Amino acid sequence: MGKIMILNGSPRAPKSNSKRYAEIFSKYCTAETEYYNITKKNHLELCAKMEDYSDVLFVFPLYADSLPVVFLNFLKTLEANPPRRKPVISILINCGFLEYQQNKVAIRMMKFFCHQNHYIIGSILMLGSGEAILDTPFRYVATRNIRKLAQSIASKNYQLIRATMPLTKKLFLMASTIYWKRFGQKFGTTKEQMQTMEIEGEN
Repeated sequence: MGKIMILNGSPRAPKSNSKRYAEIFSKYCTAETEYYNITKKNHLELCAKMEDYSDVLFVFPLYADSLPVVFLNFLKTLEANPPRRKPVISILINCGFLEYQQNKVAIRMMKFFCHQNHYIIGSILMLGSGEAILDTPFRYVATRNIRKLAQSIASKNYQLIRATMPLTKKLFLMASTIYWKRFGQKFGTTKEQMQTMEIEGEN
């Protein structure tokens, strides 16, 4: 059985949902796992470590139908500094949309990167409603499918997995509106402020 390197590509990795997903993955994975946040300063260090692992799992959120900039910058460094022994690349991507299909463009980007740089693609989990799902009664959906992802990578029976909340679009919109209103209230921000483009300039 191989060893799995988990890399968190979220811009707010230490406090991210991606970190929570990684923790669930490690809990259920029968193979040895080691977790790292991608930062601006550790790209070369992580690239060098990769050759010690049979698999790498990238965990990151969808940003504007694409990859987060911090993660893109890491991939540029990885392209220029590949490990001598290349691991299998697996992906756990989540988006705030109900539809997991919103992740498809980012997955195509990752597949293109792997093809161009001669990495084998392993398992992929596309998770919809990822921003809030762990704090809802539907947490079991995320947990069950992350466990499935962990089992597939550990056994090298790689597969494509898709999951989201079992809600209609109307119910999801209602639930997400309540979620974000409550989230804003924790920071003294109203719904109307969150709907403007000026919110970041007010601090």
